[in-house]
Amino acid sequence: MDINFNKNEDYNKLLLSDLKQKFAKVKIGGGEKRIEKLHSEGKMTARERIDYLLDNKAKSIEIGAFAGDGMYAEHGGCPSGGVVVKIGYISGKQCIVVANDATVKAGAWFPITGKKNLRAQEIAIENRLPIIYLVDSAGVYLPMQDEIFPDKEHFGRIFRNNAIMSSMGITQIAAVMGSCVAGGAYLPIMSDEAMIVDKTGSIFLAGSYLVKAAIGETIDNETLGGATTHCEISGVTDFKAKDDKDALDRIKNIVGKIGDYEKAGFNRVKPENPKLDPKEIYGILPQSRAEQYDMLEIVKRIVDNSEIDLYKDGYGQTIITGYARIDGWAVGIVANQRKIVKTTGAKTKPSEMQFGGVIYSDSADKATRFIANCNQKKIPLLFIHDVTGFMVGSKSEHGGIIKDGAKMVNAVANSVVPKFTVIIGNSYGAGNYAMCGKAYDPRLIVAWPSAELAVMGGAQAAKVLLQIEESALKAKGEEITPEKHNELFEKIKAKYDSQISPYYAAARLWTDAIIDPLDTRTWVSMGIEAANHAPIEKKFNLGVIQV
Repeated sequence: MDINFNKNEDYNKLLLSDLKQKFAKVKIGGGEKRIEKLHSEGKMTARERIDYLLDNKAKSIEIGAFAGDGMYAEHGGCPSGGVVVKIGYISGKQCIVVANDATVKAGAWFPITGKKNLRAQEIAIENRLPIIYLVDSAGVYLPMQDEIFPDKEHFGRIFRNNAIMSSMGITQIAAVMGSCVAGGAYLPIMSDEAMIVDKTGSIFLAGSYLVKAAIGETIDNETLGGATTHCEISGVTDFKAKDDKDALDRIKNIVGKIGDYEKAGFNRVKPENPKLDPKEIYGILPQSRAEQYDMLEIVKRIVDNSEIDLYKDGYGQTIITGYARIDGWAVGIVANQRKIVKTTGAKTKPSEMQFGGVIYSDSADKATRFIANCNQKKIPLLFIHDVTGFMVGSKSEHGGIIKDGAKMVNAVANSVVPKFTVIIGNSYGAGNYAMCGKAYDPRLIVAWPSAELAVMGGAQAAKVLLQIEESALKAKGEEITPEKHNELFEKIKAKYDSQISPYYAAARLWTDAIIDPLDTRTWVSMGIEAANHAPIEKKFNLGVIQV
């Protein structure tokens, strides 16, 4: 291995170490003291509940662990969005589990909490996955009610989705394991089956204090909406559990009796590990986002047997397209090639150089045809990002880059096979869209710690913003000295760089997770397995495109 490999390896492992440290902090939610308080009440934490519920030693993936990261500081923060979401296995069946974290503001709903819950329901709907709700929430966080209550994608959408999933036959099971107040009371009762934990669970539209204020009635919360009330008097809930574990055991028993599902029929054979060592990814991926490297060497360390059948290998070389397998599942891979290539295409001069990470007309044309082929063959698509955008300049504009780019975006948007996106490096501008960014409905979208998401890179954006800033200051009569110029540039760049961080994206759920590159196979495999629950009902149709 050369010195660059070793430097890259050290750098990427430091990024991974930082990821693990940040995740360890996120896992304690509202802090150790609040966890101890929960335990003193005879309750488990959200993560303990999920760990107990999911099959021991089976794989699982967590959605939105960094949701809310760095947000709501003036409100004390909202670690992991105040809710834990995992896809895993219960009694051998793949499910998605949503658990309120009562250590974070008593499980109250911040705006990001609502967005994360909706994301969990979206995954359940797209993949026809059973969804389990472990409810322990004080309801809407009132200081921010205007950002969580009234809009289309706000709190009420949760219950709309409950109704939609019920009509689709998607299993929904709820366990009320703590407070369940006001509008939030509808969530468990709109599920197929609901259970409540004795003495710690409660459901009511208004608590005892509000009842007293509204109608003058004096009553305690347990009598008003405890387990005995709802299991023996109102009939609102179906089972009374003696404690958290009893409720979770009941869920295991119910899920274990669910019948088999109709499958989409994606192709799978016996899984094989990559022949090339996946750990070498750390040394291949450069520390500089501007540096060139061979993306094919990354792909070979992700796919089974390190084998990929390349499609149109010699054409449109700044995008790699090919058929492969991941954990036995057939996939069609669309990846940005990051090394400089020579091309002899019809739209280029012989031996003309093309920059890696840039989408040219021939690359977009190739990717469009490949995406159509995968839809024709019912093969899920995997997009691997390290893209700076589409090629600019008079030559590209005259060659119809907008038209060719539009074809690719059209194919991605209209694709009916499940799509999965992994951002390993740059994900800039329209390149993000063409490579199936969040706006194009990937079933799962994850980032490596090396990822950057933005309209353009930090240095380029800072230079553009600097020109605007300096023009404004000069118009006010201020002199821009070299020192002032550098100070403004560094200030603007620092702010912009913070916004292109993968943690900034993950905090806002632009991605589902930041993952160790070695976990990529698990995410893709579990994602395709989830997608296999939902037969494809639409036909692939590109619609109207400029040819």
